Amino acid sequence: MRVFSKVVFCCILIFVAALFKKAKAQDAWIRINQLGYELSGIKVGVWAGKNGAPPAEFQLIDAKTAAVVFTGNTGKPFGGYGPFKQSYRLDFTKFNKPGSYHVKCGNIVSPEFRLADDIYKGTADFCLRYMRQQRSGFNPYLNDSCHTKDGFTMYGPMADGTHIYASGGWHDASDYLQYVTTSANATYHLLAAYRDFPGVFTDTHQGNGLDGNNGVPDVLDEAKWGLDWLLKMHPKKDWMFNQLADDRDHAGLRLPAKDSVDYGMGKGNGRIVYFANGKPQGLGKYKNRTTGVASTAGKFASAFALAAVLYEKTDTALARLFRNRSVSAYDLGLAKPGVCQTAPNLAPYFYEEDNWTDDMELASAALFRLTGQKKYLKQSLQYSAEEKVTPWLGADTARHYQWYPFHNFGHYELARETDTKTKAELISYYKEGIEKVWAKAKNNAFYRGIPFIWCSNNLTTSFAIQCALYRKLSGDKTYATLEQACIDWLFGCNPWGKCMIYGLPANGDTPKDPHSSLAFLYHYPLDGGLVDGPVYGSIFKNLRGLRLNKPDAYAEFQSDLVVYHDDMGDYSTNEPTMDGTASLVYLLAGKAYEERIGKKVTESRGVIIRGDTTFKKIALVFTGDEFGDGAQFIANTLKQQRIHGSFFLTGNFYRNKDFKKQITQLKLDGNYLGSHSDKHLLYCDWNNRDSLLVTRQQFDQDIKNAYQELKKFNIDEKQAHYFLPPYEWYNDTIASWTRSMNLQLVNFTPGTRSNADYTFPEMGVKYVDSDAVMKSVLDYEQKDKNGLNGFILLTHIGTDPKRKDKFYAKLPYLITALKNKGYQFVKIDELLRQDKPGTPVGY
Repeated sequence: MRVFSKVVFCCILIFVAALFKKAKAQDAWIRINQLGYELSGIKVGVWAGKNGAPPAEFQLIDAKTAAVVFTGNTGKPFGGYGPFKQSYRLDFTKFNKPGSYHVKCGNIVSPEFRLADDIYKGTADFCLRYMRQQRSGFNPYLNDSCHTKDGFTMYGPMADGTHIYASGGWHDASDYLQYVTTSANATYHLLAAYRDFPGVFTDTHQGNGLDGNNGVPDVLDEAKWGLDWLLKMHPKKDWMFNQLADDRDHAGLRLPAKDSVDYGMGKGNGRIVYFANGKPQGLGKYKNRTTGVASTAGKFASAFALAAVLYEKTDTALARLFRNRSVSAYDLGLAKPGVCQTAPNLAPYFYEEDNWTDDMELASAALFRLTGQKKYLKQSLQYSAEEKVTPWLGADTARHYQWYPFHNFGHYELARETDTKTKAELISYYKEGIEKVWAKAKNNAFYRGIPFIWCSNNLTTSFAIQCALYRKLSGDKTYATLEQACIDWLFGCNPWGKCMIYGLPANGDTPKDPHSSLAFLYHYPLDGGLVDGPVYGSIFKNLRGLRLNKPDAYAEFQSDLVVYHDDMGDYSTNEPTMDGTASLVYLLAGKAYEERIGKKVTESRGVIIRGDTTFKKIALVFTGDEFGDGAQFIANTLKQQRIHGSFFLTGNFYRNKDFKKQITQLKLDGNYLGSHSDKHLLYCDWNNRDSLLVTRQQFDQDIKNAYQELKKFNIDEKQAHYFLPPYEWYNDTIASWTRSMNLQLVNFTPGTRSNADYTFPEMGVKYVDSDAVMKSVLDYEQKDKNGLNGFILLTHIGTDPKRKDKFYAKLPYLITALKNKGYQFVKIDELLRQDKPGTPVGY
């Protein structure tokens, strides 16, 4: 009996000790980005504790072998934040081996996460699932239709209660209201994502959102859904509507197809459509503070203008319609400057937008890009100076959607269209705003400088986009760590260890009980939806109708500063939003594009200059304008060697009847034929590279003319997606203009003298003979650590008769020599082709 008692007593002691150890371990946590980290990216976790401090070192642990693979210093203490008394940043950026890992610091271990070069692959497409689920009219997720009788007008020049056909678009959040201000902004982000990040999106859905494909990337299908509804809200040049439905919508949980709220026309007989008359509106107790229509008109105009550019090549009639609507919307903004806020009814909550010049700046920049008319450029520059910095940046608080959109896309679009001095000024506006946030962020371990107002996740997403746009325009990576900290926050590196996107990543701690009828009543997943995010404790305490339906699983991480609840009853922190998700699509597409292009190829000023250096593949590239004496010899050599080359020829070359036979043979033999411009214009100054020698209109017209010549050989823009600039000379602006035409600028890989094969003796010291050219190529192959892997080796299809020493005559020797070293010769599109992006890893 005594022995048994001793055994029991010892067991109790062990159990109590274990409990004590467990309780002690829960005094600290390691927060990480649960989606994972890019191999060459910034990698930081956060140790946060309620008592004491961590050891001086932390370890990175291989999740499969439990081996320590990296040890780092915990660094400086950042002090308390929210519920924590102490915090540290754990930086393991230097480690770049792919795999699955944990961060361990003392007895505290993080969740498992990945290091890989495809972390963001498919994530933007994943978020499009939520956009499709938000569709009004026909809803592909439910395979049902809703709100087909919308709507009846109010405040317009027509009689109140006049019916117009306004069905379509997206529900704004988990309610079923629809706003132009958020829908137009979302549409612009989707269109810009399609334009700026080619090749990122897949085609797995039809235009109506159902499974299948239609030859159009899904992001453009989704943007088109938004555009179709916006056309209904601006049906003719002097009619503009701002809102569909109001907060009478908040009448309980139901599916959208079962929405029977009575807006005064009988239950289920259509909802109110608010005309944008530029005056305060509100049909119930509360009214907004509207002063004009420019904030809405500017968003209309920018979305339509970008759409007109993108559809110009595929549907000229539709592009013309978008162009006309863009101009008419912009004119309404000029006629009625001021803000057009959303209309409340039963409650005092509405989108309290107080700025509008940012919307008109973007609209006029987009119209200048579309039309080339200098008046729009002048107006855009004037608007840009009126709001240099989006006012919430650096502020501690703001009213709901007071400064919207949350970042100014206009500065970016305008900077791509202006001279170097003006571009630098616009970049400085971005930098000033970022600095305001950084001044707050640098004082805490999460690098958090964004106010916890309603929809803080939307602000976080937009701020990360602004950092990315600044980095892209300036080349300055000073704020790259701050940019990444915002992304890390969204994926779980925050006080709650909570990912803020439903279902992403698949194995992460993502929202499980969002504020949504679809999720609450039917347990439908809201894949890809970005929830509102944390708010100040004071906001949570004072909003109407908030309640928690269950015990708070994150209670120990709440504080007077900030709260987040994964609870259906908290509409302030856990309700997904359509416009926030659309912005997230742009952000994640940008990250995926950088992975896909930046990690696999080498870029300079946004131009691809080398392919993947991990494979022994070379693209032989030939350019030509007035001379083509080597065309037949080169064509025969490639055919004899059973390889293909890539030919970038000017419109002058394609039009030349003397070259038609050789061009036809090159095409029949399977070589790549692309454009080298039409008239072989010099785009920028040789000595002052940032100084443009052509206008945007001249550039666009020259490219259009060039591709007209390609079409005579049955080659379209998709087949000739890569464009090589004349004189192989370009700058950031030329690269940007090329991207906006859905083309990708490429150039030769530097390091050899192959591109000097055009020189002749009369040029003096510039002359390079063919033996010297050959030696430079073979020497580079020997000396560079990657050899000629991924090389774009440029020579000319013909040269001035003054050059008797033709390098193309040495091609058979060069090709054979490199084949013997194991190199494969491929076309430019094969060299730069990447695997098609798919669904998120782990889904």
